[in-house]
Amino acid sequence: MSPALTLAIAAVGGYLLGSIPFGWIFGWLAGAGDVRKIGSGSTGATNVLRTGNYWAAGATVICDALKGVVAVLLARRFGIEAAVVAGIGAFLGHLFPVWLKFHGGKGVATAAGVLFAFSWPVTLLSLATWVVVALIFRISSLAALVTAAATPVYFAIFSERLYALAAFVLAVLIFLSHRANIARLLKGQEPRIGQKAKA
Repeated sequence: MSPALTLAIAAVGGYLLGSIPFGWIFGWLAGAGDVRKIGSGSTGATNVLRTGNYWAAGATVICDALKGVVAVLLARRFGIEAAVVAGIGAFLGHLFPVWLKFHGGKGVATAAGVLFAFSWPVTLLSLATWVVVALIFRISSLAALVTAAATPVYFAIFSERLYALAAFVLAVLIFLSHRANIARLLKGQEPRIGQKAKA
């Protein structure tokens, strides 16, 4: 199989894995209906948490992260380039799932899964960053943005250059997917973690 075909298969396979809308699925199973119609409109775990269904939010964050882990691990047998392409594909699939008319989540948990599969020690450092910021400010999006900005630096210092480049690409995409959150942060209107949203 040619390198180009290998990367193409990794990209498509990663995208299809990433596009599984676990937040939307668990939202329905929890009786909350379509989570895209509440809060931020995202299918991610933070928005699922706004329904008040903690088990659904927990299941969402775990499964969304696992999408990234599985995509990278399946592709890595074909090389680090395939792993990176599959990881970014999974992230894009989460953001733009074909099954939900390309309207998905913000990608933080899936990005964490991708990065964990790249290097779990570096990702634990990123996770610690998220926890510290979240505990201080109680705002999930702010914690995600600070962590996204810091993670490429962590990877540049402690891991492979290609993984650091992938982390930078993911960080840029996370910032783009959080445009509305950034606007609310600047206005002081961003909801805090656990705050229940009205349907």
